[in-house]
Amino acid sequence: MRFRIFTDSCCDFPKSYVDEHEITALPLSFIVEGKEYLDDFGQSMTPKDYYAMLRSGKNGVTSQVNTERFIDAFTKSLEAGEDILYIGFSSALSGTCSSAMLAANLLKDKYPDRKIYIVDSLCASLGQGLLIHQAVALRDAARPIEEVVAWLEKNKLRLNHWFTVDDLNFLKRGGRLSGTMAFLGTILDIKPVLHVDMAGRLVPVTKVKGRKRALRSLVDYMVKMADPNEEQTVFISHGDCEEDAQAVAAMVREKFKVKEILIHFVGPVIGSHSGPGTVALFFMGKPREEF
Repeated sequence: MRFRIFTDSCCDFPKSYVDEHEITALPLSFIVEGKEYLDDFGQSMTPKDYYAMLRSGKNGVTSQVNTERFIDAFTKSLEAGEDILYIGFSSALSGTCSSAMLAANLLKDKYPDRKIYIVDSLCASLGQGLLIHQAVALRDAARPIEEVVAWLEKNKLRLNHWFTVDDLNFLKRGGRLSGTMAFLGTILDIKPVLHVDMAGRLVPVTKVKGRKRALRSLVDYMVKMADPNEEQTVFISHGDCEEDAQAVAAMVREKFKVKEILIHFVGPVIGSHSGPGTVALFFMGKPREEF
């Protein structure tokens, strides 16, 4: 039986991908200068407009999807006779996945003949998106929902995230970098390289001097963590710096057999914390604990 895949807007897919693959994505929200917008894949505000606002000095405040919205969305599918698989933004970065779990628990007794699975991706941005991409392929191959859930739980920590940021002040605001380090890093042109750890948290790994070296280091970590003999599906997200994302894609193509590369914006919710100039590289590789 075909089931419905749910996610949230922190997957950072293009809207065309969500529509084409029949995914229901619930939007988180963000507030700029007292006005609330939905993170609805660029319909309420385009990514370019959002990053222009960040560059002008305006700050975004973000908000999770609450339980009531999940209940409403899940109920529509359950009433239509569909089972549900929700693949959510890392619980270490947002309460959205917890809201989905609570909604599922509240609905299970009302719909005892339906299946509701909640998978905490422990991923972010197009890392979450790449995990969903794999689930869509299994669903479209007519694999049962239980098999898809089992694959996700077995493989989600093989989803590698490597990224760098350009403006250190955004990491400082989020508490991931001290004010002194942000100041010195800006003066000395030091760029942090971060990844997402086993618990789904953003963790600084190293620092390099200069933007070009930071971008190269993302691919260097892919060389360490990915199988060079495996055909790669790679996703790259960026904070309104597509040329840098394309440069990373070109380096990946030089070193790996590439099946597919998808490049898209880091959305407003995650972009509020990472800032303009972020570049993130996502791929399946060794489990994160092996780093």
